[in-house]
Amino acid sequence: MAAIGTTAGSSLIVERVADMLVEPLAAASVILDAGPRIIDSSEPVRVPTLATAFDPAWVGENELIPEVATTFGELELMPTSRKSIKSIVRVSNELIRMATRGVSQTLQTRLVTDVRDKLDTALLNGEGVDGDGDPDGTVTGLVHTPGALTGDFDAEDPDSVLDAVADMAAAEITPTVLYMNGADFFTMRKVKDTTGRALIQPDVTQGARFTLHGIPVRVSSKVAEGAPVLVDMSKVVVVRDLAPAVDILTERYAEYDQTGIRVRARYDIGVLHPSAVLVMSSGE
Repeated sequence: MAAIGTTAGSSLIVERVADMLVEPLAAASVILDAGPRIIDSSEPVRVPTLATAFDPAWVGENELIPEVATTFGELELMPTSRKSIKSIVRVSNELIRMATRGVSQTLQTRLVTDVRDKLDTALLNGEGVDGDGDPDGTVTGLVHTPGALTGDFDAEDPDSVLDAVADMAAAEITPTVLYMNGADFFTMRKVKDTTGRALIQPDVTQGARFTLHGIPVRVSSKVAEGAPVLVDMSKVVVVRDLAPAVDILTERYAEYDQTGIRVRARYDIGVLHPSAVLVMSSGE
C-alpha cells in the first residue's frame, strides 16, 4: 500500500473531525450530557415562551367562552453576534501519514478536551458581557440566568440542598441535575444518616454517577466552590452550529513539517423559565 501523503491525510481529517468532535463532546460535556433540548442551527433561533399565565374558566353549554389576554415572550439564541469557540491543533505530517484509521485517538482526545473545557465554562459561568457590562458576543451561562432563584448552601448539611429543591417546587419546577464543585461533593459525601449510610449514593443505573435526594449529581471544576447549581434541564435549550468547521492549514507550519487543524464551533444556551435554575451560595 502506498503511504498516505499530506494531501490525502488532510482529506481524511476533513471527513473525520466533525464526527470525532460532535458526538464525543456531547458525552463529555456536563451540560450537553445532562439532557437539555439541543437544536442544531447555524442561524439565529427564536424560541417562544409564555410570559404570563392564562386563567381558563368553567363554561357551560352554549355559553360564551371568555377571551384571555396572554403575553408571549421570545428567547433569542445564536444571534449573528455570537462568537465561536476556536482552536488550532498542530499535528506532524508523520502522524497524518500513519493515521490510516482516523487521525488517532490522541488527536480526538485533544480536540474534545479543548472544546469541552471552554464550552462547559461558558455554558455554566459565561457572563456574556465585557468589563463595562455591555454584551461582548459570548454566551450567558446558567449561573447568570436573569431571574434565577437563589438559596443558601452548607456543604456539611445536605438539607440545605433539600431546602433549595423545596423553593423550586414552590415554583412548580423539578430539578433534574445538581452541579457541584468537587470539594463540596466530597465534603458532603462524608455526611452520614443515622444508620451510618452516606447520603450521597451511587446511581447503579448510571455507572459511577451519584444522586442526592434523588437528584443526579454532576461534579465539575467549572462550578465555584460553595455555589452548587440546581437545574431543570428540560427547560434548557442549547443551540449548536450544524457542523463544526474544520480547516486544514498545510502551509502555515511547513517549516516544522506540521499540519494545522483549525476547529470552529458555535454554541448558545437559554432557559425557558428562569425558575428552572437555582444558584446556591455558602455566604462566605
